[in-house]
Amino acid sequence: MAWEEWEQLKSEAAQRRSTQMELNQFPAEGGAGVPGGDLVAYQDDLGAVGHDAFVLYDDLRKGTDIAGAGMNKDGAGPTMQAAASLTSRGFAMGSALQLTVEVWTGQAKTVLQACAHISNHLAFSKKSHTRDDAEIAATLRSRDGTAVSVSQISKYFE
Repeated sequence: MAWEEWEQLKSEAAQRRSTQMELNQFPAEGGAGVPGGDLVAYQDDLGAVGHDAFVLYDDLRKGTDIAGAGMNKDGAGPTMQAAASLTSRGFAMGSALQLTVEVWTGQAKTVLQACAHISNHLAFSKKSHTRDDAEIAATLRSRDGTAVSVSQISKYFE
């Protein structure tokens, strides 16, 4: 590789890093057209993410052998059956396969638990925010039932 080619590759890599760093930073002026950069979460978005987490949970639960899908009369899934068969015939691979199944099962259960937690938390958050919004709307009413003026609300923040 010629020196000039090496310098060109270094320059291109530096340019890519610079572009990536710009994309990974939050713009100083607030970003995304939101004044002040406040976090905004819409209930539809929360519901969609929660639903996706539930679908992932369900697909993973069905696609893994955690519950022993395809179990034989001894209660072992097909992979554990293969591990037992290999071990009984003196193959060291049998114990390695059994360990692999145990590690896989532990990791799959962790991912399942995380998906369930995300789904449940977002469903709870959606309901909680709806309830909070209704309570705030009911609280911030004048005696005659009309909405409280902005100047009246501003007094709470002084």
